[in-house]
Amino acid sequence: MTRKSQILIWLVFLGALDALIPLFPIMSLILIYVVMERPRWFIDWVHEIYQRG
Repeated sequence: MTRKSQILIWLVFLGALDALIPLFPIMSLILIYVVMERPRWFIDWVHEIYQRG
């Protein structure tokens, strides 16, 4: 399984979880974390996805 498909599966899972439990906005918290902290794993994922094109 490629990294791209793993990311897509996790995003679908988190989106479904976010829709099922609207009182706890998981996707929003992850987005805020990524924007504020700029974690190395996220930057690596973006570079890996765009390098494969």
